[in-house]
Amino acid sequence: MIVIIAIIATLVIVAPITWIICSKSIKKSNDEKIGNANERARKIIDDALKAAEASKKEALLEVKEESLKSKNELEKETKERRAELQKYERRVQSKEESLDKKLEAVEKRDLSITKKEEELSKAKQKVDELEQKRQQELEKISGLTSEQAKEYLLKTVEDEVKHDTAVMIKTYESRAKEEAEKKAKECIVSAIQRCSVDHVAESTISVVQLPSDEMKGRIIGREGRNIRTLETLTGVELIIDDTPEAVVLSGFDPIRREVARVALEKLILDGRIHPARIEEMVEKAQKEVEVLIKEEGENATLEVGVHGLHPELVRMLGRMRFRTSYGQNVLKHSIEVAQLSGLLAEEVGCDVKTAKRAGLLHDIGKSIDREMEGTHVQIGADLCRKYKESPVIINAVEAHHGDVEPESLIACLVQAADTISAARPGARRETLETYTNRLKQLEDITNSFKGVEKSFAIQAGREVRVMVVPEYVSDSDMVLLARDISKQIEDQMEYPGQIKVSVIRESRAVDYAK
Repeated sequence: MIVIIAIIATLVIVAPITWIICSKSIKKSNDEKIGNANERARKIIDDALKAAEASKKEALLEVKEESLKSKNELEKETKERRAELQKYERRVQSKEESLDKKLEAVEKRDLSITKKEEELSKAKQKVDELEQKRQQELEKISGLTSEQAKEYLLKTVEDEVKHDTAVMIKTYESRAKEEAEKKAKECIVSAIQRCSVDHVAESTISVVQLPSDEMKGRIIGREGRNIRTLETLTGVELIIDDTPEAVVLSGFDPIRREVARVALEKLILDGRIHPARIEEMVEKAQKEVEVLIKEEGENATLEVGVHGLHPELVRMLGRMRFRTSYGQNVLKHSIEVAQLSGLLAEEVGCDVKTAKRAGLLHDIGKSIDREMEGTHVQIGADLCRKYKESPVIINAVEAHHGDVEPESLIACLVQAADTISAARPGARRETLETYTNRLKQLEDITNSFKGVEKSFAIQAGREVRVMVVPEYVSDSDMVLLARDISKQIEDQMEYPGQIKVSVIRESRAVDYAK
């Protein structure tokens, strides 16, 4: 169509132009030329019309082909959409069927639940009736109403709970006292006998348990620098021999030995052992021991009921905590003598407070008798004079071993109390063999339990520390294990006082930074 229109437009434009040209040429030419021109024009018009018709036919064919193609695509798309709609319809229909089935199942379940509820309500009603009958029969049998029986039962339970609570409180209080930090740090050192050589070797050492023999090398240090530093700072000799997992501290001064023991235990727990750390730990140990000495002296005065002592005398009493005589702790012995002196003075009508004061101070010279010349009697009397004690106290201290004549009845009472305290059964030291056998038996009992890796008897047999394998013993099993060990120790051993069982479960994760 466009081609035809273009041809027609061309003809419309060309014809006038041609006509004008021809007219001009006609004027100049003859009639023959005009006739030939007309024939040529008609021929050109005919050819143009034929070409336009052919172009029209081709355009019509193209339009028909495009319309058929569009129609086919539309029919194909329609078929696809119909197929999808049919598919969705089938899916929706299947879902509706499944929902119908589920609704039927829910309705059946609701019916069954309703029936069960009715059955339960009937059963509950029947149980209530039976309970009411049982309560009536019980009231008839007991002769008490339900309220009276409830009151009686509550009263009985309340009494039992009060008793159990009292027992539990008492148990926890005693356990708290036993596990206090001061009790944990106590260590009974072996006695130093000045007159018997075979006792000196036993009473001038302390044993520090090690977690493993590898710790010995760390204590010694490179070229022995750690052990030299520790010995120089404490004045105590460290003996590291073939004894498994133990280091022996040897020294005649029990306080130095205690400082060395505390410092070494702190270093072992800390794990960092080098000269600078050793100096720090020794300084801390000295301060702790000084605090302990002061506390022990104050506790002794409070226990006996003696007040108004000079602070230096109180400190001297605390130092006696680390002094022993024939295996008997001098501070405990002095406390016992003070109590006995007070009881005897009360019986005979003397001044009880003065008697207790004299009994507590009668061995005060033993706190520094290794640092000064003279007997503990002379040193003690000089100390009492220095710190303004009364003449009665001074005479009692001088006369308790018969060095001078007693000038008062109190001096005689102190002398008698000293003899009673030293002579009573169990006051003097037990043999080393018996002591070591008891420690060995204690460790053998703990090692016999399943899951125990190793155990250490410490605090002169007053405590046993049990290391367990964490893979075999859980945290909850530790409580039962500690109780079982305590029961077996009670059944199989004889020992003075109490033995603390500490079960330790430790798991470690080790890695290396490279």
